[in-house]
Amino acid sequence: MKTSNAISQIFSLKQLVQQWRHRLPSAGSFAVYVGAEHRRFVIPTRFLNLRVFVSLLNKAEEEFGFQTTGGLVLPCDVVLFKKLLNALEKDERGFGALDFDDFTEMFSDLAVDSSLWVS
Repeated sequence: MKTSNAISQIFSLKQLVQQWRHRLPSAGSFAVYVGAEHRRFVIPTRFLNLRVFVSLLNKAEEEFGFQTTGGLVLPCDVVLFKKLLNALEKDERGFGALDFDDFTEMFSDLAVDSSLWVS
């Protein structure tokens, strides 16, 4: 990947996160859709500040581009996403500081091969 393209993607991701933050109340929740079946999860808006979610949003942008209609779809297996939510309930600060790939690696017994990710 060219450096200018990488910088452009980082800037685009930052804009996406800022747009979502401005649309949502600072204290509250919002819906995301996960997995091939687009299962709906309602998560706290503060999760947008966590590194693990920023990296997951980056994956969504890479996979789907910028979504302007419908809900926010995350390219993640439902079982793994539930594990992420449970881990964040127990230690939001610790698990939230991980990159999504690092989190996935920690729970490799639940990691799903990429053919089951939303495409």
